[in-house]
Amino acid sequence: MKLNSNIQIMGRNIILVPYKERHVPKYHNWMKSEELQKLTASEPLTLEEEYKMQKSWQLDDDKCTFIILDKYALCEQNSTEIDAMIGDTNIFITNKDKMLGEIEIMIAEKTARGKKRGWEAVILMLLYGIHHIKINIFEAKIYIGNTVSISLFEKLGFEEKTRSEIFQEITLEKIVDEKWIKSLESNFLLEIQSY
Repeated sequence: MKLNSNIQIMGRNIILVPYKERHVPKYHNWMKSEELQKLTASEPLTLEEEYKMQKSWQLDDDKCTFIILDKYALCEQNSTEIDAMIGDTNIFITNKDKMLGEIEIMIAEKTARGKKRGWEAVILMLLYGIHHIKINIFEAKIYIGNTVSISLFEKLGFEEKTRSEIFQEITLEKIVDEKWIKSLESNFLLEIQSY
C-alpha cells in the first residue's frame, strides 16, 4: 500500500516498517517452514514469486503490510534491520463499501514468541487500520489449531463469526467503536515516523 510505504510505527518493543525488497530473502526463508505454512494457511512461493508478491503489497491499495522488527535487537544490539526481523502483520481490505479489513499476524522467529511482540504488533496495526485506512470492521481468519492466535484476538474483543471444519478455519470479527479504540490506545499509542 502506498499509504504506508514511507513510514514506520514505533512501539515499546517493536518497530513496524513497510515490506521492502531487501526483506524478501529472509521472509521467503521463513515461509519454507511447514509449521508457518500451516499456521498461516499459506502456500510456498518461489523467490521470484515472493518478489512479485512484495511489489503487489507495495502498490495495491487494498493491502497494507509491515515487517515487525525487534526494537531491542535493532537499537541495543546494533543488529541490522534484516537481523531484527521477527515477523509481519497485514491488513487486506476485503469489502470497500463496509471498509472491512482482514488482519493477520505472524511471529516467524521462535525466539520472539511468547514475549507479547505479536500482541503489540496487532494493536498497533489495528490502530493504524482504524485511524489511517479507516477500517470499520476487522476480521481475523485463523487455522483452528492455532490456539495462540485465536486467544490473542479474543482477548482483543474479537468474537467468533464462522467456523469451517472443512477448511479448518475460524473467522473472528470485531466492529470498531469508540470504547474499543480507547481500550486499544490504553495499551499503546500510535507513533508514526518517516522511514
